Amino acid sequence: MNYKAQFTGAVMAVAAAMTSTAVLAEPGAWSDEPVRIVVTFPPGGTSDLVARLLAQQLDTGFGQKAVVDNRPGAAGTVAADYVAQQPADGTTLILSNNAPFTISPTRFKSLPYDPIEDFTHVAYIGASAPGLFVQPSSGITTLEAYVAQVKETPMTYGSSGVGSISHILGEAVDAALSVESIHVPYQGSAPAIQDFRAGALDSFYDMVVQNSDMIEDGEAVALAIASPERNPQLPDVPTFREQGYDIVIENWVGLSAPAGLDPALREKIHETVLAVFAKPEVQEKLTDLGITHVAMSSEDYEALVSELIGVWAPLIEAAGIKE
Repeated sequence: MNYKAQFTGAVMAVAAAMTSTAVLAEPGAWSDEPVRIVVTFPPGGTSDLVARLLAQQLDTGFGQKAVVDNRPGAAGTVAADYVAQQPADGTTLILSNNAPFTISPTRFKSLPYDPIEDFTHVAYIGASAPGLFVQPSSGITTLEAYVAQVKETPMTYGSSGVGSISHILGEAVDAALSVESIHVPYQGSAPAIQDFRAGALDSFYDMVVQNSDMIEDGEAVALAIASPERNPQLPDVPTFREQGYDIVIENWVGLSAPAGLDPALREKIHETVLAVFAKPEVQEKLTDLGITHVAMSSEDYEALVSELIGVWAPLIEAAGIKE
């Protein structure tokens, strides 16, 4: 299941295809009205934190008022459907991610929107890797011990929702390790982590670097990260691959708008977002979230979203979560 190779290949392919063109717009405010950045999950998760970082930077650095609008539900499709129906005037954007754009097209027999035709994909931001966490009180510190425990007594795991990347990773781990754990879905990672901290869950899947404080404070044990190599920020957390399981999955985030966005406005927003994430202090904050930023054109970002629908399809099929 070398999803990373496919994902990286797709990103690098579009990056290599980019040609040097004149900048069509200068970074800066594009609307006199406050811009809403719709997030598909509740407050506290990676998408929410990225959206709030972007909103704060737009306001303080570029004179563009921006607010975050959390609209969780139905694996991100509630938020995506809402945004697809809004005016294409640059005042409503969505912090796009795997769930509603590259997972849902395969997971659901029908969607109220088309992930390509009903959106203008404006700017790619980057990607991060999730992993598996267990309770410190379990005494489990390796995947080998985890397998032994789950085979003896099935363990619960929390995810950010049915069909989310954390759910798909959980099913992929169960399949690869030949175990059966008990999935407990939430509307976002924050409530799952809250229940984990309260002792209501045996384990959970989420972005590893985002939970570094829990690891350092001894509130959670990170058994493995689904990246091809160890993250330099958490060098003590092993990968699934080095423990004998070729499980490599990453979660991407970007910024998208309703279909029909004027090309000049699209370029204005694109250049402004790129300027935000080119700032060293912003890149440092992304790194703290475990996100690797890659700059690419709007056209290449849209091509990437389309390509990743096909990349995710076999993972969703294998997880058995089609509806």
